[in-house]
Amino acid sequence: MKYLSFSVLVTTVLAISRTTPPSGSITVCSSGCDYATIQKAISSISTSSTSAHNIFIYSGTYTEQVTVPALDGSLSIYGYTTDTSSYAENVVNLQFDLSIASGATDDEHTAALINLSENVAVYNINIKNTYGEGSQAIALSAYNTKQGYYGVGLYGYQDTLLAETGNQIYARCYIQGATDFIFGQHARAWITGSTIAATAAGDITANGRSSSTDVSYYVINDSTIGATSGATLTAGTVYLGRPWSEYARVCFQDCSLSSIINSAGWSVWSSSDPNTDDVTFQEYGNTGTGASGTRASFSTKLSAPITIDTILGSDYEDWVDTSYL
Repeated sequence: MKYLSFSVLVTTVLAISRTTPPSGSITVCSSGCDYATIQKAISSISTSSTSAHNIFIYSGTYTEQVTVPALDGSLSIYGYTTDTSSYAENVVNLQFDLSIASGATDDEHTAALINLSENVAVYNINIKNTYGEGSQAIALSAYNTKQGYYGVGLYGYQDTLLAETGNQIYARCYIQGATDFIFGQHARAWITGSTIAATAAGDITANGRSSSTDVSYYVINDSTIGATSGATLTAGTVYLGRPWSEYARVCFQDCSLSSIINSAGWSVWSSSDPNTDDVTFQEYGNTGTGASGTRASFSTKLSAPITIDTILGSDYEDWVDTSYL
């Protein structure tokens, strides 16, 4: 799908209501719509159809596990909202309660939303794994390329967001967790204009880039990093990330870092297995109390910011909704 380029009209474009379905949309609500569940709406789309499809979800809480299979056509999923510009007015909640400890076959399949398709855009939906503390419990498993999440809320504790493969963007989103809550192995993820909120002491990212030639790269750009509302976190108890593999690659740039961020910035995987010999942990232009201090010796300061096309490719405007940048 192709979107209009960013312009001076961005505020007008974004700060609007989306309370009626776009023309031709498949609709979801408790009664009176095409379907009462999100999964049934998705399953109604033929995987071999090359047409673009829209799903519009009305206000409500949908307690289900949803899988988007690999589709030949593009898919946009819209949540009802009175303000498209961020997650703040989201009233559509997709939630599920499942973890490794409670019986999931693997980490990926704990997720409330498992997205296996290319060319999917999701707008203004809160996606929650309500399991809580104690085990891996994913909100979103993102397993393909050209996936965009706009004004989306991701809520969990351990392993909230699995950004696993392909090129992905998270813009004006909310991502909440405590332990390795942005993680994965092979994806290139651009997280921008978002709020990253820690609920407890721990590490924000755990990138598992498998080798020096793996393309995986997480960039958190122009975002705010702090504690969740109402949480009391001791200063210095949260780290920007730890290396799931020795080739982990993560950058925080032009972000506001609150005092919860430890002065070292980054931590080792474990005392017995630090995984730091070949990591790429970077920062540029960060501000706030958490941006100061003597950083870990295995991290670096950049002299210039990373650009979005470096991560998502020179053709990113062909599939990214640039009005959210």
